[in-house]
Amino acid sequence: MMMTVSTELTIGIVAFYLVMIIGIGYYGYRRTKKVEDYMVAGRNTHPVIIALSYGATFISTSAIIGFGGTSAQYGMSLMWLTVLCIVVGVIIAFICMGKRIRRIGKDLGALTYPELLGKMYGSKKIIYATGAIFVAAMPLYTAAVLIGGARFIETTLGIPYMTALLGFAGVVALYVVIGGLMAVMYTDAVQGAIMLVGMGVLLVLTYIYLGGVTAANSALDSMGSLVPSTLSSMGMTGWTSMPEFGSPIWMTVITTLVLGVGVGVLAQPQLAVRFMTAKDGKSLNRAIPIGALFIVMMTGVAFTVGPLTNVYFMDTVGMLAIDAAGGNADSIIPLYINSAMPELFVIIFMLTLLSAAMSTLSSLLHTMGTTLGGDIFARMKGVRYSIRANQIGIVVMMIASVILAVMMPGSIIARATAMFMGLCTAALLPAFVHGITSKNPSYLAAKWSMTAGAGGWLLWAVFCHLAESKMLGICHALFGVDSLVSSPWCYLDPLVVGVVLSVTILLVLIPMDKHKITHEDQMRLT
Repeated sequence: MMMTVSTELTIGIVAFYLVMIIGIGYYGYRRTKKVEDYMVAGRNTHPVIIALSYGATFISTSAIIGFGGTSAQYGMSLMWLTVLCIVVGVIIAFICMGKRIRRIGKDLGALTYPELLGKMYGSKKIIYATGAIFVAAMPLYTAAVLIGGARFIETTLGIPYMTALLGFAGVVALYVVIGGLMAVMYTDAVQGAIMLVGMGVLLVLTYIYLGGVTAANSALDSMGSLVPSTLSSMGMTGWTSMPEFGSPIWMTVITTLVLGVGVGVLAQPQLAVRFMTAKDGKSLNRAIPIGALFIVMMTGVAFTVGPLTNVYFMDTVGMLAIDAAGGNADSIIPLYINSAMPELFVIIFMLTLLSAAMSTLSSLLHTMGTTLGGDIFARMKGVRYSIRANQIGIVVMMIASVILAVMMPGSIIARATAMFMGLCTAALLPAFVHGITSKNPSYLAAKWSMTAGAGGWLLWAVFCHLAESKMLGICHALFGVDSLVSSPWCYLDPLVVGVVLSVTILLVLIPMDKHKITHEDQMRLT
């Protein structure tokens, strides 16, 4: 039975929350004195703020709602994503890449990811190409975040979806436009703390309601015979075990969800910029423990509670979670929260999801806005950056993201997130790693590596990977089939194909390039 939430109590708590967030955003606005403050928070951010902002930006409603719902379908095999997020998204990201990004960014005076990548190779073309990828593809991820937040607001408060979507987008855009990255990071830190509390309580209450850790996990393990035939025929063996190696489900879980996000985190511009806000390398070291704890709590809880919702719905309504949610994986977690949890926690969890969505959305808006307004339009006019151009860019990209959110189908949150991260990884990560690790990087190798990665990802997505090729319909229109490759290869994510091509081209061309980029070449690009 759906829990009825007190409207007055909800409005009061949410109003207090929004006033607090806008107030923090205003504080960031008052501390923003110059363009560098608006773009990289003055390069003097406290380690705790960096850690919470990084984690809150990384973990959005995509992880909690989208991936939580997806794990309800595919089981705890998604826990490998938690492992990869810790190893890659925190340890490697902060220790191996973060310090280099901070040092090189400050040395070259770079204020955005496209500018950093372009300056490392002394090329405006790379700035424009990277900016074009973000402007074209990032609204897909942004729309997924918008959908996750709006769906929970709709379910919890019983208000129309469009009202929830527009109100949610408007509030976030307000403080991002006014306060820039400084406002974004301060609000991220508060939102991250709320998320930690909300997810911790969710895990505890779930196990209490299901009879304890042992009883709940045993019940889920015994449900292996209830796996739908459509999934079992594709390799799913249960909610507490891995799918059959090489099966379609295994391909989807490992190559799309685990690798797409677990490795894709290294190519995320909104996260890389966090490293550029640190005062020094020691600040990044001090941020690691908090960042690791945050990622464990956010992803680990989502990928534990998601599968356990099957036990709850089977006990209460006699059906699996996906069936109880009407076939929409994105509705599983909101339905579970509203059905199973006490009224006060429903409101608290709404704040948790609002915090997750707002923290990620604000960072994506800031990244898209500075890319469109600064890296593309302002630079094309011969002006490097201006706060006004960035603000206009944020508004334009928010409108585009809202339109896309209205057009996107159901059960799309996890898929859209993995698509964006996969494209960024295939197109940008090899060249980016080469740029921050080499004293004299090769522009020739980077240019063709980016081209091959993006092209390989796009071609495989359009003509081979069933999840995208069937939806787009181009392959069927041209060749009469949904995919040009057979199972299980039609479930191999474009990320894998794009990264293999990108890395191969990079390694082949680096020794062939006799005109490597020097520090003088990098500094000449303004």
